[in-house]
Amino acid sequence: MLKLFWKSLLVTPAILGATLTLGGAAKAVDSIAKTQQPQGEFAPMQIAQTVDEQNPELLNQVESYGTEGLTEPDTTGTYDQVTSVNQLRDVEPTAWAFEALRSLVERYGCIVGYPDRTFRGDRALTRWEFAAGLNACLNTMERLLQEGVAVLKEDIDKLKRLMEEYQAELAALGARVDNLESRVSFLEDHQFSTTTKLSGEVIFAVTDTFGDDDNTQTALQARARLLFSSSFTGADSLKVRLAAGSGKAFNFDYQTTGIDPDGGESFVPFNSSDPTLTQTFNLVPSTNFSVGIDWLAYYVPITLGDFAKFNGYVAGWGGTWYDFVPTNSPFFQDFDGGNGAISTFAQQNAIFRIGGGAGGGLNFSLGALEGILGPTSVSVGYLAGNANNPVGGEGLFNGDYAGLAQINFNLFNFLSIGATYVNSYHTADSSIYGSTVGTEVANMSLVNLDNAVDNDSDYTFNFGGKSVNSYGLQGAISITERISVNAFGTYSAARLLGQGDVDIWSYGAGLAFADVGREGNILGIFGGVQPYVGDRTLPGSPNIRFSTSVPLHLELFYKYQVTDNISITPGVIWLSKPSQARSADDVFVGTLRGTFNF
Repeated sequence: MLKLFWKSLLVTPAILGATLTLGGAAKAVDSIAKTQQPQGEFAPMQIAQTVDEQNPELLNQVESYGTEGLTEPDTTGTYDQVTSVNQLRDVEPTAWAFEALRSLVERYGCIVGYPDRTFRGDRALTRWEFAAGLNACLNTMERLLQEGVAVLKEDIDKLKRLMEEYQAELAALGARVDNLESRVSFLEDHQFSTTTKLSGEVIFAVTDTFGDDDNTQTALQARARLLFSSSFTGADSLKVRLAAGSGKAFNFDYQTTGIDPDGGESFVPFNSSDPTLTQTFNLVPSTNFSVGIDWLAYYVPITLGDFAKFNGYVAGWGGTWYDFVPTNSPFFQDFDGGNGAISTFAQQNAIFRIGGGAGGGLNFSLGALEGILGPTSVSVGYLAGNANNPVGGEGLFNGDYAGLAQINFNLFNFLSIGATYVNSYHTADSSIYGSTVGTEVANMSLVNLDNAVDNDSDYTFNFGGKSVNSYGLQGAISITERISVNAFGTYSAARLLGQGDVDIWSYGAGLAFADVGREGNILGIFGGVQPYVGDRTLPGSPNIRFSTSVPLHLELFYKYQVTDNISITPGVIWLSKPSQARSADDVFVGTLRGTFNF
């Protein structure tokens, strides 16, 4: 079956029809074969060479063979055969080979068109292409004779003469098809799974911090991820990811004290361990290379007519908003992988770091608006931080949770804008941003704040859970195919239950240049302010006063694509006023990241 499919696939344009009808055609085709090869098309001759040269991309070849030169596939894997020459929209009745082509299509049905219902009869023809088309018609006539269907004697005589002329090409074509069949059989017998594909990423990173009060050491850190993607219907996808690593986020490791410039009061002595230095490869289940499942999710499409197409998402573990919600952060976001920005903060708007865990969501496109605005989608979701814990105050609905709603507009594939709202609840010791971005004060973890305050001070924090309403806006502009600008901003109103309210702010913008130096390279420049508390006074015993200095974050990275599977990314980050403390010295972070994808 595969051999017949392959031979039919390589059928050629109208020159074949003319050759079967007109005398002396073999010499004419031989002359045409010497002309220039078609440009910008995947010629059958090129296919045959690829198979013969043992190209390792065999799976890609098989997929290409299954689509090239055929008309409109349906979901069952079958193809619509051209039954009338009128179905080929670029064949005019005035064409010199029209009658010959109609004879081949309507009498023998051994000619097919391209997926766009064209025949492309003015293409140059090689002897290989002619041999493939001849072979397709030979098979058709052989089948007709076996079924007792009458075939014109003059056509049979012409085919005999052509078979003698192209005997060598037909034999070579058959050998190549037999070789392809054997290799496909080998793959089927030795494949990992009929439903599952394995992909992976390994990161090695050398990183260090630099500053006047810095006493950190240069570290070599690593992380490995293995992702199993399974599909059971062809449209759904089950994701199971294993991860292990040694990455530890750097701490500032110094005290910050000073004088409040407005009130003349002393700041709280503060030993900073802020998550503002977190890099993407620091996100690991543990820091001793213990292997664990860090993401388990299932995607399933749901279609309701032409109006809406839903993409359902269910997370059993490690779910995040950016798993299924558009973040409008091209080139910077790589889902915390090793091919985007270095820091977690530069990857996307900090609002997408609020909440996470287990739950689900829907992302659906509004087909009725696509003709006006371009692709438009609405996303809703719910994630619980400790959904697996059945004890009181935890579980799917009684512990940490976050609910999201977002609408995203794509205007003419030039400008994309998203407006996001997140309502969340966090227990006293949990962090609002998961301690992956923002200052320690902005994350509002009671236990972390107590540990950060100088042990010799009389200051203690005194608040319970946190109810937070967050509002975010993010957008991206595609200046050209290779230049993109994105920006975001988020405001969070956090109510410390029983104590009062605080305001948290964050914003940033990035400029990305793709294919700088070579294809696949990315030069990224990012600047922003990590989440920080805009109020000086936090409820405590006594009331605790902090500086509201803005923690500025500037980042520059250049991803160099060594091969299709290996990239090297040098980068540098400058943090001004970390811990949002006026007395804190600037910190510089230097990183050299190597990423291997397979």
